Amino acid sequence: MPSEITVLALNCSLKPSPAPSSTDLIVRQVLDLFAADGIAGEVVRVVDHDVRPGVETDMGDGDEWPAIREKILAADILLFATPTWVGHLSSVAQRVIERLDAEISETDAEGRALLAGKVAAVAVVGNEDGAHAIVADVYQGLVDVGFSVASQAATYWNGEAMNTVDYNDLSSTPDAVATANALLARNTAHLARILKADPFPAPA
Repeated sequence: MPSEITVLALNCSLKPSPAPSSTDLIVRQVLDLFAADGIAGEVVRVVDHDVRPGVETDMGDGDEWPAIREKILAADILLFATPTWVGHLSSVAQRVIERLDAEISETDAEGRALLAGKVAAVAVVGNEDGAHAIVADVYQGLVDVGFSVASQAATYWNGEAMNTVDYNDLSSTPDAVATANALLARNTAHLARILKADPFPAPA
């Protein structure tokens, strides 16, 4: 039976496949929790694709964002995952936000934002501070273009500052991260099911 709800994870690591990625690790952990709830998931490592700079849905000339965009539109949940670099989201993540800006002017047949009714969650990793600021920044961008965000729909791991230990170097998942992962998956799935059954009203 097809999954009632589906999730697309955008891994905004700077590392192309198949390089090990701490961002990929936390994405897979969260997707496993969604899968346990009957929600099918897919991961796109954005850096593997030629996503052109710009704020249009299609920048032409080999731009691979339109294919990623179709996956976003087909999914009910977007898991936006980024590493932390110099205290900020990755340049790949920033480009995704910029490309999503085009959705502000996209509406469905009833005049609703095309992304209204879809739910977003955020995952951040890094061996430096910045996760809270990144989550706030990404939340703002995603809500602006139409996504909804559930309660406690973010998870993160910050390693010791000025250290070389990454999330995928850990021998086990810290309890606090495991708890945040579970809250993210459970609350996001709950909101996605509510909005799928009872969409936002069309503009008057």
